[in-house]
Amino acid sequence: MRIPLVAGNWKMNKGVAEAIALSDELRTVIDSIQSVEKVVCPPFTSLASIQSILSGSSIHLGAQNMHWKPSGAYTGEVSAAMVKELCEYVIIGHSERRQFFGETDETVNLKVRAAMEIGLIPIVCIGETLAENEASQTAVVLERQIRGGLAALTPEDGAKLVIAYEPVWAIGTGRAASGEIANQVLHDMIRPVLADLFGKTVSQSIRILYGGSVTAANAAEFFAQPEVDGALVGGASLKVAEFEAIVRTAVI
Repeated sequence: MRIPLVAGNWKMNKGVAEAIALSDELRTVIDSIQSVEKVVCPPFTSLASIQSILSGSSIHLGAQNMHWKPSGAYTGEVSAAMVKELCEYVIIGHSERRQFFGETDETVNLKVRAAMEIGLIPIVCIGETLAENEASQTAVVLERQIRGGLAALTPEDGAKLVIAYEPVWAIGTGRAASGEIANQVLHDMIRPVLADLFGKTVSQSIRILYGGSVTAANAAEFFAQPEVDGALVGGASLKVAEFEAIVRTAVI
């Protein structure tokens, strides 16, 4: 059985003091919740402080991005080794990184491989735009992103990663896909490609999250679906009561 995972992507929100306060509150309310894995992904500036707060708890820490090179003249970037000092997880290929910072399937692949080489667990984001969805290109786009982003990985690598399906048209728009549609995409379009890459057994072990306007009000609809293994939560992860409710809904 795949253990559900709920990850909070704080994006570019919360200064250090605010992040510390939020983390402290979250530890109080979700640390004791079992049978679901919890991850928070704050901005880089807060990672060290939050690591201290979450140390010894059941809440894992993740970064929102990383560079594929181990070191060098890459102003403003952070390497996998730097992330590994503080985190267990790292979000890679989020649609906002693709849209605003020119990330491609090729650079996603470089980052995924660098993360896995050092022992980080990548949460690899995939998803189609509204135009692609309306043009019935969802399956084609997702297959391209999966094959490009996960190229050269072994089945052993595949067993360790997490996929997050985030239809771009649903991110931050309040326009979430239905649970039924999300489940169909995961079952018919994503797992078959993973099975082709890594084998059926490994593909069935890979956790696939849904992301895109997930809230306490609609989380149950997604988590009730057999293929949905949790959520990558954006805005709702910044509200303690909302995130707590989503985590509790994910409990097996």
